[in-house]
Amino acid sequence: VDLQVCTSESPTCCTKKMEERYQTAAKQDIQQVLQTSSATLKFLISRNAAAFQETFEMLIRLAENYTSTLFCNAYGNMAAEATVHVQEFFTDVGLFLFGTDVSTEEFVNRFFDTLFPVVYNHVINPGPTDISLEYAECLRAARRDIRPFGNIPKKAIGQMGRSLLPSRTFLQALNLGIEVINTTDHLHFSRDCSRALLRMQYCPHCQGLTMSKPCLGYCLNIIRGCLADIAEVDLHWRGYIQSLEELSGALSGAHGVEHVLLNFHSLVRDALVQARTNGPELSGQVNKICGPPVRKPKQSPGCSFDQNKDNQGLKMFSRDSEETLANRRKEFISHLRLYRAFYGSLADQLCGNELAAADGLPCWNGEDVVRSYTHRVVGSGIKAQSANPEVKVKGTDPVISQIIDKLKHVIQV
Repeated sequence: VDLQVCTSESPTCCTKKMEERYQTAAKQDIQQVLQTSSATLKFLISRNAAAFQETFEMLIRLAENYTSTLFCNAYGNMAAEATVHVQEFFTDVGLFLFGTDVSTEEFVNRFFDTLFPVVYNHVINPGPTDISLEYAECLRAARRDIRPFGNIPKKAIGQMGRSLLPSRTFLQALNLGIEVINTTDHLHFSRDCSRALLRMQYCPHCQGLTMSKPCLGYCLNIIRGCLADIAEVDLHWRGYIQSLEELSGALSGAHGVEHVLLNFHSLVRDALVQARTNGPELSGQVNKICGPPVRKPKQSPGCSFDQNKDNQGLKMFSRDSEETLANRRKEFISHLRLYRAFYGSLADQLCGNELAAADGLPCWNGEDVVRSYTHRVVGSGIKAQSANPEVKVKGTDPVISQIIDKLKHVIQV
C-alpha cells in the first residue's frame, strides 16, 4: 500500500524498499545509456585535442631549434646570449597557444627589445669588452624609437597574431566540446523525471512483467521530457560544429601556424642583416640617446645550444607537418560533422536503439501491457513539453544554460 510510483489495482510483489532500489537503478541506467551514446563522440574530440596540442608543442620546439641554430651558425659569438631570448620568446608562444593571457604584440616586441643590446654589442659596435648592464638597459628601452630591425618586428607581430590566434581558438573550442559532453553526460534529473523513468523501466517488474519493454511513443515522451534541457543545446551544438569547420579552413596556407613558426628564423635573419647593414647610422642614433658605450670586461661563451639533440626526429616531423596538420584537421572535421544532430536526435536514438519495444509488439504504457500507445507524443525541447502527458518539465537547468552561453561565446570568438 505504501508504494509511491508503482501503484496498481492488481496485487504487486514490490515493497517500498524495492521501489526505492529500482528508483536508483532507473537513474543509473539512463546515465549509463547517455554516457555510452556519447562515448565515441567524446573520444573523437579528446583524442584530437591531445594530438593537436602535441603537434603544436613539436612545432614550437622545432621553430626554436631553427632560430637557435641560425645564431650558432651565423653569429657564434653572440649565440649563447641570444639563445636565452629565443627560449623566452618560444615559451611565450606556447603560453599564448595553450590559453594563457599574454599578448602576441607584447612578446614579439619584448624579443626584439632584448635582442637589440646583444646585436649592438656584437654586430653593430663590437669592442674588446662588453657593454655595461645599464647601457644595455638604455638600448633595450630605445629599440622602438631607433628601429634597428626596420619593419620586421611589425611584420612578425602581424604574422604571429594572425596565425596563433586561430590555432589557440581551435584548441579552446575542442576543450569546450569535451566540457559540453561531460556536462550533458552527468545531467541532474528532476524528481518528476526520475519517477517517470522508474515507472517506465521497473514498474512492470512489480507485476511480474520482467520481459516487457515500453512502447515507443511512451518512451519518447519520457525521454524527451527528461532530456528537454539537452535538446536545447542542439541549435548551438550545430553552430559550434559549423564554426569549427570554418575555422579549420582558415588555419591553413600562408597564415597557418606551421608556416609562420617554421619561418620565424628567416625573419630574425633578415632583421640581423638589416641591423648590420645600417650599423654606422645606428651607432650615431644610439650615441645621441644613450651616449657612447660604457664597457665592462668581456665574457662571451660560444654556442651552448646542442643542435643534434632533437634534430633527427624533428626534421622528419617538419617535412610533412604542414600537410599532416591540414589533413588531420580535415579528417577530424569530417568525422565531427556526422555528430551535428547528436543532441537533437538523442531521445529518439535512445528509445529507438535501446529502450523501447520493437514496432508491432505488445508494450508497456506505464500501467499495463497494450497493443499500442494511445497518448499524444510531444516534440523535443522545453517548449514542446507543456503538452507532455508523462512528465512535468519546469524551466531550463542553469548548468545547461551556462554551457549554452559558453557555446555561444566560442562561436563568436
